[in-house]
This record gives sequence, C-alpha cells and structure tokens, in this order.
Amino acid sequence: MDTAAPYLTGQSAASASAPVLGLVLVLVHAADWVVTYWWAAALTVVAVWAAGEAVVRRLARKASAERMALELVPSRHFDPGLEEIFRRGVQLARASTSMPWWAPRRSKAVQVRLRADGSRALRYRIEGPAGGERLLSITPYGPAVTVQRARPLADKPRKHVVRAEFILRGKPTAPLREVPLDPDPLQPLVDAVSDLRAELGDLAEVRLDIQRSPKWALRARRLQLMSNARRAERREAQRAARWVRQDATGIEDSLSWQLQQLATGKQSGGRRLVMPPVPRRVDPAEALGKLAEDDHVVRVQLLVMCASNTEGRAQARLAQLQAALDVFGAGSRWAMRGWRVGPWRIGADRWPSRRGFERRWTLGQCQPPRTNWARLDELTGLLKPPTMHCRLPLLAGDLPTFAHGDPELLLQGIYRSPDGRRRLVATYAKETLFEVGVGKAGGGKTERALAQAIGWAHAGGGLMFLDPHRDSWPRALPFLAHDHLMQRIALIDLNAHSPAAQLSCWNPIGMHQGQAAHEVVEATADAYASVLGWDDTTAPRALTIILAGLAVLVAVNEAACQAGRPEDQATVFHLRSLLTDPLFRRSALTAVETRLDEETRSWWRTVFPTLPADAFSVVLNPIARLAANPVTWAFLGQPTGAYNIRAAMDSRMIVWVCPGGNGPTDRLITALLARDLLRAVRSRRDTAEERRVPFRPYFDELITLTGAAPETIAAMFEDFRKYKVHVHGMTQLLARLPTPVRLSLVQNASTLASTAGSQSAIAPITAEWGDRPSPDVVAALDRFDHYMSLTVEGRRVGPVKITGPHLDEVFADYARPGQTAALERAARATAQAAPMSQLTDRAEQQLARVSDFLAHHSSSAPSAVYLRKKGYK
Repeated sequence: MDTAAPYLTGQSAASASAPVLGLVLVLVHAADWVVTYWWAAALTVVAVWAAGEAVVRRLARKASAERMALELVPSRHFDPGLEEIFRRGVQLARASTSMPWWAPRRSKAVQVRLRADGSRALRYRIEGPAGGERLLSITPYGPAVTVQRARPLADKPRKHVVRAEFILRGKPTAPLREVPLDPDPLQPLVDAVSDLRAELGDLAEVRLDIQRSPKWALRARRLQLMSNARRAERREAQRAARWVRQDATGIEDSLSWQLQQLATGKQSGGRRLVMPPVPRRVDPAEALGKLAEDDHVVRVQLLVMCASNTEGRAQARLAQLQAALDVFGAGSRWAMRGWRVGPWRIGADRWPSRRGFERRWTLGQCQPPRTNWARLDELTGLLKPPTMHCRLPLLAGDLPTFAHGDPELLLQGIYRSPDGRRRLVATYAKETLFEVGVGKAGGGKTERALAQAIGWAHAGGGLMFLDPHRDSWPRALPFLAHDHLMQRIALIDLNAHSPAAQLSCWNPIGMHQGQAAHEVVEATADAYASVLGWDDTTAPRALTIILAGLAVLVAVNEAACQAGRPEDQATVFHLRSLLTDPLFRRSALTAVETRLDEETRSWWRTVFPTLPADAFSVVLNPIARLAANPVTWAFLGQPTGAYNIRAAMDSRMIVWVCPGGNGPTDRLITALLARDLLRAVRSRRDTAEERRVPFRPYFDELITLTGAAPETIAAMFEDFRKYKVHVHGMTQLLARLPTPVRLSLVQNASTLASTAGSQSAIAPITAEWGDRPSPDVVAALDRFDHYMSLTVEGRRVGPVKITGPHLDEVFADYARPGQTAALERAARATAQAAPMSQLTDRAEQQLARVSDFLAHHSSSAPSAVYLRKKGYK
C-alpha cells in the first residue's frame, strides 16, 4: 500500500492538469493561426462590418425618402421670447424620433436649413420625418409665423463648390455663448450672405441637424467624461506630489537649511516625512457641465455648403460664414473640421470625408462628431426664423431692378447694397396705387417724382403733373424733348406776366366734350363749395343759388352744342349776368325751359324773386375775383378749350399743369381742376376695367392743393384705384394737411417715403413704421436720401434707405437740351395756347355771343335733361 500511494498521487495530479494544459495549447494554436492567417480574420471582420453597414445604409436611405419639408415665413413684427423658442426646440427634438422602429439612428433627425440663393435674403426651412409634420406645422410662434408645405429644392450645378462640417471645439462640457435676441442672433449669418449675387450663381446654405440621442448614449458619454476628469485629477495630484517632494528635497539640501541645523544643534537622522497631496473628489456637476442633466440634451450636426460660378466667391463666402459662427463661441465654439497642411485643407471637400458629406447632405442624415452635444437653450439663435430685430438686405427678388422703357416698372431710386454696388430699384406699376413723399424743402421729393414721371412717360404711360410753382417744368423739359413724346405733351401754364404770353383755356361748364350735364354741375358747384367752405349748415342759400345758376348755364351750353354752335357757350362768368341781369336771365330761362326739371323751374319762378339783392354777393364775390385777374379771366372766359383730362387719360397724354400760385384765385382754379379730375376719373365707369388705360397724377406741394380742395383730394386717394388712376402726392409737412387727406394718404399709400426734416414733422411717418427707423435717424439723412416702405407682390418691403434718383445721372442719355424750345412750342400748341391779349378780347365778347344765341334760339329745344344735385336744397 505504501509503494502504490506515490504513483496514485502523481497520476491524479497529471490528470488534473491535463485540461488546463489542453486549454493553453488551444489558445497557443489559435494565436498561431491568427498570426499566420491574420488576413482571413481581418477579411471576416471587414465583411461583417460591410454587410452591416450596407444594411444600415439601405434602411437609412429608405427612411430618408419619407421626409417632409416646411417653410417658415415670419411676419414683419415677429418678436418671439426665449420660452417660445425653447418650446420650438423641444418640438424639433421630439419630431426627430417620429420614424419607424427599424429606421437607423442616422435617419432620425430634424434639419434646420438656412438658405440664401438670391430669391430671398434668408429662407428658413425645416425638414424631418414625415411623421413629425403634424407636430411641426403648429408652432409656438402663433400667427407671427406662417408655416407652409415646401417643395423640394433643385439646384443647378455650379462651377465652384466648397463644403465644410463644423465641430464643437474647446471644453467639451462648456456651453456655447448665450447670444441675446436683440439684435437677432441670425444677423451675422444674414450679413455674411448680404452681398450674394444670384446672377453669378452664388449660393450659401447652412444646415443644422438635431438628433435626440438615447439615454444610454448620454450615460456612456458621461462615464467617459467622468473617467477623463478622474484621470486628469490623478495626473494633477501626481504632478503636485512630485513638485512637493522636489521642493522638500531642495530645502533639506540647501546651505541655509544645513547652517540652521548646526546652529540649533539638531541633527536629523534622516529626511523628514512628506505627505503627498491626495486627489480631490471629482464633482459630477463640474465635470459634466451642460451634460449633467438628462433633459433637453441633443446631438447636433452643422454642415455648410457655398457655391458660385465665379472662382473665389464660394471660398470667400465660406470664410464669411465661419466668421459669423464665431459669434456663438465661448468656452465651446464652432470650428471647421479637418486639418490644414500648408495651403491645403483636408476636410469635407477632400477624400475620404467628401463622400460621407455628400451622402449626409443629399439624404438629410445625421452622423454628428463625438463632441457635438448641446442643450436646446444653446441653439436658440438657430431655432427660429429671422425676427423683427434682423436687418435684411434688399435683393433683386425683393425689389426688382428698374429697366428703362419697361411699362411694368416704376422707378423708385438707387439702392446701395452692402458690398457697395448701386442698383436702380423699382416697384411694379400695377401694384403702386398711391404714393406719399414727405420731407423738407430741397430734400429731393420733387426730383424723385420727376424721375419717376419721366421714366413712366418714356415707357408709354400717361400722367398729369400738377405743380403750383412751375419749377418742375423747366427741370423736366430737356428729358422729355423727344420726337415720340412731343405730340403727347400738353402744357397748361397760368404763370403769364404779359399780354403776349401764351395761355391755354378751359371752360369748366362747357359741354362740347360730351360730359354728362349733371356731373359738370356737381363738379363745379363742389369746387366752389370746397374753396369757400360752404356746406348745408353754414351756407345753404349760397349753395342753392350757385347750383341753380350752373344748372341753367350748363343747359344753355348743351343747347349751343346741339345746335352746332359750341363757340356760343356760356362760362362761369355768365353766372353774374344770370343773377343780376333780368333780360339775360329771362332769355336763358326761356331758351332752356324744357331742359330743366320741374324743381329747378319752380325755384326760379317762386323762390328766386323773393331773394334780397344782397343774397347774391356771397356767390358773386369769387366770380368777381376771378374776373379781375387777367390770367383767370382769359383762361376761364373762353367758350371752348383744349383741356380735357378724360381724353388725356384714355390717350396716354402727358399733361403739365401749373396753376400759378397759392392765392385765393389760384386756390379756386386748383379746386376746379381737382374736382374736374375727380369727375373725369369717375366717368371711367362707362369703360370696361380691362380697357381702362393706367394714368398717374403727380401732385406737388399737397399743402397748397389740399388747401383748395381737401375733400376732393381725399376722395382721389380713396376712389381712384378702382379706375386705374394712381395718385402720387408730395408735401413738406404731413401734419399740415387736412385730416381727411392725411388719413386717406397714410391708409392707402403703397409707397410711403420720407427725406430729412425735423423730428416732429417726420414722426407721423416713422410711427407708421413702428419707429424703426426712429425719427432722429430719418432726420439725419443726407440730401436726396429717403427711407421708404414699398409694396411688391402684395407684401411690404422696408422701410429701406434709398437714394433718390437725380435726373442728370439716371436720365443723362435722355437729355436733349437742344430740343427744349421745340418741345415748349409743341406742348403749348397741343394745349391750343394763344396770346393772353387775344383770349382776353374773346372773353369780353363772349357775353354778347351768348346773348345773341339765346335771342335766336327757339324754345322748342329737345326733351328736357333733368339736373338734380342731392344735398343742395
């Protein structure tokens, strides 16, 4: 038994160690096989990875095909708060997961696209899973932002394209800078694309992908950050310990320490004990920073692409966008991903990164770098469209470029773009219904109106320029002196100072042009009432007298025209004879008895004889004032005249009217002209809308004009749009205009412009713009500069700073100074002007001719034409 025991013990030990040795041998053989056939193992791993990546890419491509796009268009007064923007970010993060369960993570993202291609300053689009459309269509911004379904964008190939991907650099747990909302955080990006030129193929686009990452990924990132923080703390403690030991050793070996030991008699047997510093506990909140909390942490991917057909512009645009993104930098910042090797940069534009960039750009997939973690409140500047605090550039798509001779465009001025280029800008003529220009004298209001009128005239449009001071006519003369315009221009100039001066003529109550009789009576009576301040309360008898008298005279003129004797028509001056001369009155009433309605005949038979003699003075005084002025006597004292504003509208005439001043007589003439214009425009209701020819009256010095006919001018700004007549008004002080005119001007103005002036005078205009710009900014404008708001394609553009056009610059090629005399003669000939002395003599003989006509005219005239004026009794 004793001899067998060692054998059995050895056998047992050998059998126990056999499995271990076998396992070791298997591992050794496996390692040897791997070393020998490493390529087979590598190929297996690569094949498995490639197969998995192919499946993931195929699923991601399928999921990316089911995406939708929304375009957000902010209103002019869009001013969101931080809470609204944060709520929008929560919506975006939630919508990123609205995908099928099988969709890979890279396809689960929402993309914010900021795009500038020349059509708009900055287009703001949201693209994401189709399942998130309902969630994203209703925004926390309410009606301040319009959300509409967007179509896919197709870009034409550009010759030069640069790409970039941005990564968060700096301390990985530090947040981006908190950028205030005023000014708009998007302003640097808008400024970077403000000089973009669509005609050169410029394009710039920034895409921010937001991905809601799973909790385990965030926890893994936190573990990594905590591990890095502890490792860094241990290294710091070790470094501090080394310095402490070195300091202690240095002190003990120093001469001063040895001398101190000898002096005190203390001899240490060895070196003193040094306690190394203990690594401090890592604070999770400090180590994790913005990633300490689970809520509202997302992964982000920032891609940028710039393109152009001109070499160098795309690279310069990318540099501008990179500088714009630096605004968001603080402890963490956006930096371009890649490496720079001399003059070359290895990044998204080069192999191997370019292919992955193109796939993510085309399919909208999100594969952010490992460091791109952010909280939603860091991204507030990019989670909203541009607000009211963003200064947007004016692009060709916002305001069209003026082209000489284009009848669809109306010149507005010169816009200076951020890169210094100057461009003639315009609005569409069919949309520019009414214009108002305000500013101090000499600021450029009239010059701008003249440039606009001249451009409109050369494009074939008709217009009327009413200038009480006549300064505009000699200024415009050289630029209108063209053969194709001379036959269309008529000058009505009442600034005559000698008997030989050429003067046109007009009979406000003449019937030779086919007007409706009751409209002529109403227009003339209303003009008198407007200038003299008559109404049914203050002067009912005067209104009744002038209305009855004009009804008789218009009937006389109608009879004369039907008899083929238009040269025997009465004028407004015959109202005096009708009221004071019994013989003339008897002849007139007898001749037109059948043409008057029963009410008018009854008034002349029963009421008129009971009126005292002094009842007529209030009516006759303004008539006497007109007769005492040789210019107005000659102008209004003719039976016929060439002035026919209705015909001028329909035949695209260019009519220049210079009343001559702002005295009482001039105001009456202006009132007659204004009321006749209102009558003529309203008479266009007999023409189908599509056949009405556009016409543009320009009213310089509105203060002077509205002093004569405030209600008439107000009615023009309210009614003329219906008849394709578009009024342009200029004034120095909006506050001095009558209230009805001022309200109608501001309410209906398609274009509202202001030059420099006092702050109190400009304040009513800037108030319409929400004091952006403020009155002090507008008051400091240089001469010819304007701030103006315009209407283009149904939306308001501006207020924007525009330099008023100068005729000598904009229309230099149109100047014909050598033909001004010929144009002056042609314009007066078209207006049938004659020497004032000749017209005066004819006016003096007109009473005799009218009396002779009445004496020979039979009372058996055609059936009566009933004249009725509502409101005048």
